[in-house]
Amino acid sequence: MQKNLHPIVVGSAVIVGLTLLVSGTGKLPGQTEFLWALLQSFWTPAVAYFISYLLPWVEIGLGILLLLGIFPRIAAALFIPLAVGFMANNSWALMHGLENFPACGSCFGIWEEFLGTLSPFGALIFDIVLLCLTLVVLVLHRDSFLTFRPWFFRSKNRRAAQ
Repeated sequence: MQKNLHPIVVGSAVIVGLTLLVSGTGKLPGQTEFLWALLQSFWTPAVAYFISYLLPWVEIGLGILLLLGIFPRIAAALFIPLAVGFMANNSWALMHGLENFPACGSCFGIWEEFLGTLSPFGALIFDIVLLCLTLVVLVLHRDSFLTFRPWFFRSKNRRAAQ
């Protein structure tokens, strides 16, 4: 028996997935700028290099999984440490003053030319909202934790079952 997915759960997954996909694809072409932004923060050089090369791919992967509805609860659970890290980085920037960090350090990469930049406070609020949406997916998703079937296939099956 197929379980209906609530539109709030699907909407939350799509919003978080799109945000991750845009953020990850925006950081890939400008990895050196992203690396420089990390080096201005509290990260050590080795950790900053690791994050600058790995994070965009992780964001793209999690974004695709959430958008397609493949392992959505696992993707949401894996995003929680990222969201906490983003919030910690933005909190650190706020503590050190907006004159030192007037904008989020390459949050959306090249897409910031079109979308605009966020202040550390705006990015912190945005990260809190994303964390809340992620918790909606993690807690309210009705399927099992290891659901592999994409959400857009379910609507056909649900209509056929009715």
